[in-house]
Amino acid sequence: MPTVTIDDVAELAGVSIKTVSRVLNQEPHVREATRERVLKAAKELDYTPNVSARALAGARSYLIGLYYDNPSPGYVGQVEQGAMAACRPAGYHLIVEQVQEAGATLRERIAAFHARVRPEGVLLTPPLCDLPEVLEALDAAKANYVRIAPSRDLERSPYVYIDDRKAAEEMTHYLQGLGHRDIAFIQGPPDHFAAARRCEGFLDAMASAGLAVRPEWVQPGEFSFRSGSEAGERLLSSPDRPTAIFAGNDDMALGVMAVANRLQIEIPSGLSVVGFDDSPSAQVVWPQLTTVRQPTAEMAAVAAEMLIGRRAAARGPRGRLLAFTLVPRQSSGPPPGAA
Repeated sequence: MPTVTIDDVAELAGVSIKTVSRVLNQEPHVREATRERVLKAAKELDYTPNVSARALAGARSYLIGLYYDNPSPGYVGQVEQGAMAACRPAGYHLIVEQVQEAGATLRERIAAFHARVRPEGVLLTPPLCDLPEVLEALDAAKANYVRIAPSRDLERSPYVYIDDRKAAEEMTHYLQGLGHRDIAFIQGPPDHFAAARRCEGFLDAMASAGLAVRPEWVQPGEFSFRSGSEAGERLLSSPDRPTAIFAGNDDMALGVMAVANRLQIEIPSGLSVVGFDDSPSAQVVWPQLTTVRQPTAEMAAVAAEMLIGRRAAARGPRGRLLAFTLVPRQSSGPPPGAA
């Protein structure tokens, strides 16, 4: 079949090639009716812009970088999915880069990436979105960036977030509503600020209910299955164990469930386990995991849209708050012995 060109889109939409280019490049000062007509024509023709030609013509790369350093493959996968969903209709491509270095090495890595790839902007996920060396390196490269779930320097860039603290508080109240009083919590990485806010929400809910928190029932974790199983081992090996465990993310909750299964502790009749994120694995495990649905893919899509349409983002609010949802499933129930 012959290749569809920008001329074909312009002819079908009844506009000039320049107008098509302005619409596809997300430029301002285009009437909404005209923009819709061009996008409809492009969709009908299944038009895909030639990224290389566009870059040469306009000194632009049409590339968006995604930096991540997160041990949860489910989280990273959802971020990629959401970002790509926003990039494709606008004719952009997503370049994914794992960043694990620190200090001067990290700054050199970011500088080299920008010199080699020339991305038009970068999406930053936790915990990178709060690391001063990352932000300083991007500022030095004069890079545009949008952060996902930052907790500091909020005026520094546009960002997308949910209220992690409130979400964790509501999940803890949900467990209390089932009758649980002996509730343990597994934290995320110490450099991950969303993890800290989730622990704060748990402590808020326990305090507001007048329930004491035993220090040994607040366990460290790393947002990984292994760290969840290790924390679960410590919590469940004692004869005086909690009746519910709230893990700071789903991967750690699955680790707890694996330990409970090995120890022949029934879920939820002998132990309730809940998580955070609503990753794909939350629904394939049995019993299915009660969790907080963080709209991870949507957050990434919104962040990418803000980056692609950075002129509009610069005029709009710096932060976009998205809603979370509690998702009760079969892994939670009343505590053992409840009437």
